[in-house]
Amino acid sequence: MAPFKALVVDKVNEDTNVSVKKVEKEDLSTGDVLIKVHYSSVNYKDGLATHPKGKIVKEYPHVPGIDLAGEVVESDQPEWKEGDRVIVTSYDLGVSHSGGFSEYARVKSEWMVPLPENLSLKEAMVFGTAGFTAALSVHRLEQAGITPEKGPILVTGATGGVGSMAVSILAKKGYEVTASTGKESEHPYLKELGASSIITRDEAAPEDFKPLGKQKWAGAVDPVGGTTLAAILSNLEYGGAVAVSGLTGGTKVPTTVFPFILRGVNLLGIDSVHCPMDIRTAVWSKIANEYKPSQQLETLTNEVNIDELPEVLENILKGKVRGRTIVSFNE
Repeated sequence: MAPFKALVVDKVNEDTNVSVKKVEKEDLSTGDVLIKVHYSSVNYKDGLATHPKGKIVKEYPHVPGIDLAGEVVESDQPEWKEGDRVIVTSYDLGVSHSGGFSEYARVKSEWMVPLPENLSLKEAMVFGTAGFTAALSVHRLEQAGITPEKGPILVTGATGGVGSMAVSILAKKGYEVTASTGKESEHPYLKELGASSIITRDEAAPEDFKPLGKQKWAGAVDPVGGTTLAAILSNLEYGGAVAVSGLTGGTKVPTTVFPFILRGVNLLGIDSVHCPMDIRTAVWSKIANEYKPSQQLETLTNEVNIDELPEVLENILKGKVRGRTIVSFNE
C-alpha cells in the first residue's frame, strides 16, 4: 500500500520532535488487524507521549494516540472481516504500540470492540478514552447504589475530557450535578452540558477541610485525586461513593479511615486501560444508548485534522483544551 500520514514523535538528544510524516505499513507495530482510521481523539496522556518528561513512551520513533475508530481493511482473524467498524482504546495503544494518530493502524484483535448500533465512528471518538472513563465511573456509581434520588453528585475537573463527559452523562441520567472548576469563564459551557450548580476548586477542596465534614454529596466523579479526593471523602453522605480515575491533583491522598468506618463510604477505583472486555463492551453499549447525550455532543467537541495536532497536544498539557478534541482523517 502507498505511504500514509502519521504523527511521529522522535527523540532528539534529551528533547522530542513532533511532526506529521509519511510512513509505511511496515513502520507500524505488529498486529493481526489493519484498520483504516476515520477518527481519533486527544487525551492528556497523548500530550504526555509527546513530551520528553512524560514517561509514557520508551521507544522512538513513536506514533501516539490512545484512541481510534475506523474500518477493518485487513484481518488475520476470521471473526473480524474487511468492512467491520470498530473502536480501539486503552491497552498499549499509543503507548508501547503505535497508536491512532495515523491514517492506518495495525492492532491486536483482542483490543477491538465492535462499534455498537446507534453510535457513529465520530461519536465513538467524541467519547474516546475520556468518555469511556466517565461512563465507567457512572456505571460503577450506579452499581454502588448511587441513584438520582440519593442526592447531588460532584464532578471535579469538570471542563476536562473526563469531567465534561461525566457532567453530560449524569445530567442525561437525571442526576443533580455540581461541577467544580477553576475557570469562571467556562460556567456557561458547564451549564449547557447540564450542570445544576458550579463551585470553585477551593469550595470543592478547601485547605482546612476536616476528616469528617458536612455531608454534601451522594457521590462524586473525580479525575483529579490528591487533596481534592481527600476533601470529597470527608463530605460524602452516609453510604456515598466516589469514582476516582486521575491524579492531576497529585498522588498522595491525605485522608483518614473515618469516612470509611463511620459513614460507610466507598472509594471506587476506575481503570480504563485493562478493563475486562465483558465490562468494556457493556459500557460501550450504554454509551450508545442510555448514556448518550441527546444535545450536548456538538457542544463538547472540537474537530481538528492531523496537521493541527502538534499545537493541540501542546495546549492540552497547558490546560488550554476543554471538552473533547477529535481528529478526523476523512478528507
